Parts: sequence; structure tokens; C-alpha cells
Amino acid sequence: MNRTRLHWALIAGTAAAVGVGAALGMRALTELVDATLPDARGIASFNRPGTITLLSTNGKVIQKLGPATREKVKPGAMPPTVAEAFIAAEDRRFYQHDGVDGWGIARAIVTNVRQGAVREGASTITQQLARTVFLSQDRTITRKLKEAALAMKLERQLSKQQILEQYLNYVYLGSGAYGVADAAWIYFSKTPEQLTVPEAAMIAGLPPAPSIYSPLVNPDLAKEQRSIVLDRMAQAGFISTSEAERGRTSPLGLKPATPKYFNSSAPYFTTWIAQELPKFLTPEQLEVGGVKVRTSLNLDWQKKAQQVIRANAPFDTEGAMVSIDPGNGLVRVMVGGKDFSKSQFNRTILALRSPGSTFKLFPYAAAIDRGMKPETKVFDAKRCWNGYCPKNFGNKYYGNISLADALKNSLNTVAVQLQDIVGFDAVIEIANNFNIGTERPLGEYYPMAIGAYEQTILDMTAAYAGMANRGVFFTPSPFEEIRGPKNELLWSRRLSDNRGKRAVDSDVADTMNWMLQRVVTGGTGIAAKLDDRQVAGKTGTSENTRDLWFIGSIPQLTTGVWFGYDDDRATKSTSGEAAWAWKQFMLQIKDEIPVRNFPEKPKTKRKVRLAVDPKTIAKPPKTKPKQKKEKGNGEPDGTQPTVETDLPALTPVAPPPRPTPYLWRDSSPGRNVDRQGRRWTRD
Repeated sequence: MNRTRLHWALIAGTAAAVGVGAALGMRALTELVDATLPDARGIASFNRPGTITLLSTNGKVIQKLGPATREKVKPGAMPPTVAEAFIAAEDRRFYQHDGVDGWGIARAIVTNVRQGAVREGASTITQQLARTVFLSQDRTITRKLKEAALAMKLERQLSKQQILEQYLNYVYLGSGAYGVADAAWIYFSKTPEQLTVPEAAMIAGLPPAPSIYSPLVNPDLAKEQRSIVLDRMAQAGFISTSEAERGRTSPLGLKPATPKYFNSSAPYFTTWIAQELPKFLTPEQLEVGGVKVRTSLNLDWQKKAQQVIRANAPFDTEGAMVSIDPGNGLVRVMVGGKDFSKSQFNRTILALRSPGSTFKLFPYAAAIDRGMKPETKVFDAKRCWNGYCPKNFGNKYYGNISLADALKNSLNTVAVQLQDIVGFDAVIEIANNFNIGTERPLGEYYPMAIGAYEQTILDMTAAYAGMANRGVFFTPSPFEEIRGPKNELLWSRRLSDNRGKRAVDSDVADTMNWMLQRVVTGGTGIAAKLDDRQVAGKTGTSENTRDLWFIGSIPQLTTGVWFGYDDDRATKSTSGEAAWAWKQFMLQIKDEIPVRNFPEKPKTKRKVRLAVDPKTIAKPPKTKPKQKKEKGNGEPDGTQPTVETDLPALTPVAPPPRPTPYLWRDSSPGRNVDRQGRRWTRD
């Protein structure tokens, strides 16, 4: 008996040792295999290749680009009917297996052999999720083995509910729908919780061949798949037989809709993003996707700005608006036209327009920088410079007048005279400091002082923003920060080395802002006056009223408004329309911005550095016989050219070459049009 007991004890001990060894060996093998597989807990951050999400400054989605799941069902909120439909259709033993279903494989083999074709798959929901997120779609033994191993790892690291929810949020369901929420919207214009049983069954029947079974492509095949799913739901006890029968005979009831966030909430702004993003990310980063871009756009302001442009554009002119934060250059609003669906031409960044009297910012700033003061007197009279003879609006001339009053009344003869007094180089240098004339050089040409050189709305608004920021200029930017697929920080404005550049000294900027305030309180920009805060701004109108401008600032925001025709026709209106539109926009948003004042007018004591004798600048010019009139750059606030008196030029100058127009290309290969075309993108 003792020997028998000892014998069985040895057998039991050996068996236990073998079992423990096997268990330890399996555990070691499992850990070894797991180490070669991705961590399933990172599945929540999954993004398909090429996906880019654009967010407003407060985190609202502006647009989702690429094959993105545009809307997900939150954890714990998946409707039971939808979950049951997919379990019945794709994985009847979902709650019984550990990632790979041996019984399901056997059943599928028997079914397919009997029918002589592949009628039933054996991949579980867990395997499909593993394949979608971590693996390719290659049909190889190696991939299938990895899929099985990864499915079992998913089951160990996630709960069944988590696996099901992730699958239902990522599975492709045809017609650009990634996930149940997208499919519910695209096919029925509903949210998942609003789906009926037949609708949920139809969607659940799509995964085996979503492009073929899509009801928008093959409605009859979609009905057949729906019937199969309804029968399986009845077999599983999720619905009654009568419910399944009613569902089979019901119409599809489609109500197609565009995927959410497929269209941009701010299309002109996002076209600019598309141009700028490759400057910050590599082609590989863009291809991998999963990128989230927090932009500078205030989506609420953007919508208000769009409405203001549509409501206030005079006659049938086009319009544009840009708002920039002077303290950092971030673009808060970008409206490139009245209706993106009719014209995708972004006038804020692509249209080259004559800035009219808004360009006077630079000769006046150059004069202050070179030692002149707002009180300095100049003599306003009809005069010519080397054959160029600007004319004040209304043919009014003031004789001795201060710089401050000349700017307030937008006197063209004074602007050109200041250019003469300080020299072309001084004006060009100031403009270049604000990034005007750096890409398209400015030449020594007298009409430059009143806007002969075409500029973009964005560039001119940025220059005024730099002046409002006490002379510190920031290049306009649409980006706050950019994050990668794992939420890692790829770029941040706060961590960048962009601290702006000093364009003019603060006392020069403060003096200019003081003078620009007088333009609004009692000059040509009075239509933009706000009762409760200071506004510094300038109107501008090009020759024959082709361009109507107003660029105005409060200390925390600079906004530029432009109206005109794409084909350069006369608007038959005034820049007061732009100033009025600026005010209508500001009235809607100003309460969100604290009241702040510009610095007081400084007492400047700068060294006088002029190109002419300072004693001569307030004396009337010597008159000469009338000459033949020449065409120049005119503006109602004002410029129509005329020649009645003459003042010798400092140096002979040549007219500038007209900027070479950009080419724009539509979607048809080989078709090109000039910069005035509509619906074209930059070549």
C-alpha cells in the first residue's frame, strides 16, 4: 500500500510539474509573442493614413481631411440595437470566445464546403479590429497568424465592451463612412440612437463588401444583406420573427447626407491651411496622418464676418475680410469671398489689388521716423513730380497743413510730397520692414505713395497689425499648435522662436496710431467709429473706385475689409462702405474683447534726416504752365491725377514693371487663366 501511494504521489507530482512547466512555458511564449505585437491599449488613438483634423482656436472641428472617422460614439453610449445587429451579422459567439473562435472557423468551413463557395467568414470582431488598426489587408498566412495573436492580446488588454465600441467606431461601411456614427448620418441623416432595427441591420450588413453593398451603389444588394442580418438577429433572440419579417419588407428609407466635417466650416481659411501646412510638416508626416492642427481661427467670428461681407458688399461686388491679432500675428478671421460654393478664389491671399490710400501708412511713418512730427507743416497745393500730378479728392487744397490733418483728410499731394521729402529709400525701407515689397519689389515711382503697387489684403492688414503692435511685426500665421498620431507635440507657436521683428520704433508707431485715430474720429474713416473704444484706421480707394478698403485696429485686433470686382470694374462706390462693414463686424464681437487704449501720443525728439532742406517743405511750389494730363492712380479719398503745377523731382525715375500675374489652374489639365479667374487654385 505504501509503495502504491508513493507511486501515485510520484505520478501526481510529475504531472503537476509538467503542468506548471507547460503553463510557465505558455506564459513565457505568450509574453514573447506579445512583445513583438503592438500595445492594444493605444487603439483609442488610432488614425488612418493621411487623416488631418483642423480645429478652431477653442477646439471646435473646422474640417476633417482624408479617410477619417468623422464622428465617434462615446464610450458606453452605443445603442443596443446597433451592437446586436453587428454581433448577429459578424460574430455570433462574440461574448464566448477569446479573440479567435474555433467553433466559428469550423462552422464557416462546413458552410462554404456545402455551398461550394465562400459564403461565410470566420474572422471575429476582435480579429477585424486588429486587422483594421494594426495590420494590412494582405491575404497571407503570416498576416492571419499575426491577426490571431493580436486578437488574443486585445482580449487580454481590453474589455469586450471596449473592443466592440472601438470596432463600431472604426469599421469601414462604404460611401466614405468610417464607423457607425458616420454611416447613420451618410445613409439616413440620423445619429446611431435614432436608427430603427431595419436601418441598423442594413448598416451591419455592409462590412463584408462595403463598396458593393452600399445602398447608394446597389440598393437591391443592400436589401438582400439586410434580410440576412435580420434573420440572424431573430435566430439570436435579439428580435422576434415578426419584427424580422416587417424589416425585410420595409423600404430602405434612405436620406443621404454629406459626411460631417467633410466640408469646411471656413473654406477660404482651410485652403490657406493646405498651402501652409507643408511648411511645418514633412511629406512623411502628412502621409502617415493622425495629425491634429489647432488653428488660430475663431469660428464664431468667422461666421459673423462672412455674414457681414455678404450683407454689406455694395451692388454685386466681391468682398474679403481678414482679422489678425497684432500681438502674435495669428489670423482670427479669413473671408476670401462672398460665397465659396460659387468662387473658390481666395481674395485675401491671392488677389493682388491696389491698396489706394492705405499705402500712405508707409510715407507718413517714414516721415515720422526721419524727424518730422504730426504738427509739422507742409504746403498742400496742386503740383507735379516728374510729370506725375496727383489730385486731392474734390479738388481741394489746404495750403499750410499739419501732417496729422493731411492724413486725416487723406491728401494725396501731401503723401507724394512726403515721399519726396524723405526719399524713396526711406519709404521702401519702412514698407519692407512690414513685409510689403519683399516678394514683389517696390520701385522709385511717385504713384507708389498712394498705392500704385498691388498688394494682398492679408499683407496690408498684417502691416497695420504690426503698427498697432507698437511697431513689432509678426508674419501672419494660421497655427497655434500641431500634434501627431499619439498626441505628441510636433510644433507649437508658444515654443517657436518667432518673437516678431521690430519694424519701426515704438514712438513712431505710437505717433502713427494717434494720427490714425484722428482719421476715424473726424476724417475719411468716420464710418468705422466706435463709441466705446479707440479705433486707428485708414480708408483706401484705387483709381476709378476699383478697390474699396478700410483697415482698422483696436489694440488687440486689426481687421482689413476690401470690396471690388474681380475684373477691375469701377465699383461706383466709396471706401466708406468698407469702413461701415468693418464697424458692423466689430459691433458683433467687441464685447468679447476687453476695452484697452492705445498709448498716448509721444513727445518725439528724433534727429531730422530729410532728403530736402527742411526750411522749404512748408513753402508753396513755384508754378509752371499747364502740361498735358497724364493718367495716374486715383482714389476718391482721393486721387484723380492732373497736371497744373510742377515741382522738380529729386531724381528721374522709371515707371515700375506691372507685376507678372499668377497663373491659376482649374481641375481640367492644361487650362490656365489669369489671376482674375474664379474657381481656380494657385499653380
